[in-house]
Amino acid sequence: MKAMLSTAPGGPETLELTELPDPKVQAGHLLVRVRAAGLNFPDTLMIRDLYQIKPPRPYAPGGEIAGDVIAVGEGVEGYSVGDRVLALTGFGGFATHVNVDATKAVPVPDDMPYDDAACFIFTYGTSHHALKDRAKLKAGETLLILGAAGGVGAAAIELGKAAGAKVIAAVSSEDKAAFCKELGADETLVYPRDLDRDGQKALSGQIKELAGPRGVDVVYDAVGGAYAEPAIRSLAWEGRFLVVGFPAGIPKIPLNLTLLKGSQIVGVFWGASVRVDPKGHAENMADLFKLYAEGKVKPRISATFPLAEAAQALELMQDRKVMGKVVLTVD
Repeated sequence: MKAMLSTAPGGPETLELTELPDPKVQAGHLLVRVRAAGLNFPDTLMIRDLYQIKPPRPYAPGGEIAGDVIAVGEGVEGYSVGDRVLALTGFGGFATHVNVDATKAVPVPDDMPYDDAACFIFTYGTSHHALKDRAKLKAGETLLILGAAGGVGAAAIELGKAAGAKVIAAVSSEDKAAFCKELGADETLVYPRDLDRDGQKALSGQIKELAGPRGVDVVYDAVGGAYAEPAIRSLAWEGRFLVVGFPAGIPKIPLNLTLLKGSQIVGVFWGASVRVDPKGHAENMADLFKLYAEGKVKPRISATFPLAEAAQALELMQDRKVMGKVVLTVD
């Protein structure tokens, strides 16, 4: 087998394409021949030892894959050799073969190609859990998405529209705003790359103008940093602020704002929710496959790279140049 390994903490340039012995299937696992691997922002953090999960080195990053079952481990029921599956692996996905905990595998619908399947569960799973379970978003409410052109942000646009919400997509460039309009966003705004105090006030004013006199019911914050406070200031009474990610840094929030608006700051840790509530996760996946079959959600893949060019793909991700998803094809 081949794998793109992280052998020392560092950026994408530290990854090494390595030939390894083919693995044997483990008990309770499926051995999967990987056909495609989706990239996500945590992959860029993990290789730098900046993520909460720190696998022992050497290891292959890549937490999301799709492929074919080539061996079924002892104790596994419901799967056969030849089945098409997608899975959350945590890491190990940037490889031709990976052992997948059978409880984390999901059968792939016949009408879903490998590249869509490898880019589906992390972004749509995160955003569906955030909007449905954590925010309890309702039809007619206003949803603001920070970082709306990224993988989870793009998924949140589609899911917000499917739920009947008015969607405001906030992004860092005009081309990203156009991308969000194509996804169905009702309104877009472009925020500056660097945000000082005056810029924060201006951004809050822009959001309030687009949201209308009531304000924003739900903020989906996949950016963090200085962008969080202006979004919280735009919340409606009893608004919900979803903490999703921090590529711009961990924000410092004046908590008096939550008191004044009767609002909530709500954490979104989808990976933990999958472990804690597997029944709820199964229901959410059924929701998402139905929406996919109806054409209401579909991963927007902006770039495809072969496994050997995983470093270039991760550079796009870490530099926040990605619109939608990036996928590795594994031949």
